[in-house]
Amino acid sequence: MFGGQVVPPGNSPHLRKSGSRPVVFDLGGEQGNGAEEGFSHSIEADNLKILPMSLSAAAAIMPSPILLWRFKVLLFFLWGFFCCKIGWSSVMRMSANLRDLFLYEVFLYYNPLLLVTFAVWLWGSNLWVFSQSTVSYAKIFDLDQNHLNHREIWKVAMWMTIVVPSSMTAYLYLYSHGEVSLAASQPVLLYCAVAMLLIFPFDIFYLSSRYFLLRTLWRIVFPLQAITFADFFLADILTSMSKVFSDLERSVCRMVHQQVATIAWFEADSICGSHSVAIPLVLVLPYLFRLFQCLRQYKDTRERTSLFNALKYSTAVPVIFLSALKYHVFPERWTNFYRPLWLLSSVLNSLYSFYWDVTRDWDLSGFTRIFKFNRPSIWSYILHGRKWVYFWVIGSNLILRCTWTYKLSAHLRHNYLTVFAIAALEIFRRFQWVFFRVENEWNKMNSKSTTQISMSEMSAEEEKLKLLASSDHNV
Repeated sequence: MFGGQVVPPGNSPHLRKSGSRPVVFDLGGEQGNGAEEGFSHSIEADNLKILPMSLSAAAAIMPSPILLWRFKVLLFFLWGFFCCKIGWSSVMRMSANLRDLFLYEVFLYYNPLLLVTFAVWLWGSNLWVFSQSTVSYAKIFDLDQNHLNHREIWKVAMWMTIVVPSSMTAYLYLYSHGEVSLAASQPVLLYCAVAMLLIFPFDIFYLSSRYFLLRTLWRIVFPLQAITFADFFLADILTSMSKVFSDLERSVCRMVHQQVATIAWFEADSICGSHSVAIPLVLVLPYLFRLFQCLRQYKDTRERTSLFNALKYSTAVPVIFLSALKYHVFPERWTNFYRPLWLLSSVLNSLYSFYWDVTRDWDLSGFTRIFKFNRPSIWSYILHGRKWVYFWVIGSNLILRCTWTYKLSAHLRHNYLTVFAIAALEIFRRFQWVFFRVENEWNKMNSKSTTQISMSEMSAEEEKLKLLASSDHNV
């Protein structure tokens, strides 16, 4: 029973491990099969050895991500250099009399998109700081898992930075070389492309995020429902970009009436000219949207704070319309009567808005310690709990609030370079405002959740006491 020799099959799992040669071969006719299996397994082992070598060789051939990033940065700077060179040489080809008028028209078409691009870069920076801190901005804005992170926002901003100046450079080059019709088509194509990307219904180019943006804009224009944090947050940002909407209106008006690549804007009686009534109307729209939101919020909550907030936005209306009256009244009447009223309304709007930013939107009356980061870094050391950060933000906010009044004044719009710089500074002020406003909202949400938990614990304790009392009474 135990004396005969038992020869197990060559494919027994007890005699070899995966990738090794068989230890025992079958005799007779099975020997060849065992040899073939051993040969095949040896080939598999060699293939397994060759595969990591091929992967390592492929990894050695592929450039590192840092090298690719440096190459992209180099291409970006080369592109910027060529755009500046072509644009400057194109402007220098024009006569001195035509140059200033033409540059104003170029700014009219492209400065709104340049300011929007600047705002997108800053919004990506906001999201980057939030991702490094304890603030959950996705929870605050009630975003789903498909929301864009800071890298994707910066990617969008990078493409905007490439496309918009490229179109402006082509506009300058074609106009300076006599191709007026082709030059006029450049801003038209750019605006149409931007509009198509926003409303494109297919699942490309971040469809869910575009839908969220358009839905929020619709809720801002028609506040027929309860106001969410995302609604009035975006509406506040739109108030800082009122000049962008005003220039967009003038640009679209000129495109519709085929006045691109002309100087018809300089004529006061032009339908899209600098004296147009549509300019103050478009400037005041973001403030009216925010005003109606505050009234809607008061209707839902009955909080008097919403009425005071609505009063703040109403103070921007006289600043805009008193300034626009310069083009529609006699100069003496403007200088002696309307100009002092404009200055008084400007000071009132600036101081009221500054007070509301510090005490209501930011709640910095006690210099609370904010900007708490998840892990120590150079930014956490610079920002967290530093008093100079608060002094800088409060001081710069006051100064930029006052200069923003200059921006809202329609009678000062001919200083287009100064107005463009002030508009960019206002967007930067709003970029600073976002940090403190979102942090304050996050602190409020945490305090509410803590209060609710404590209240639920207290109610649970009360229920226990009632049960104990009822049981004692029954006994």
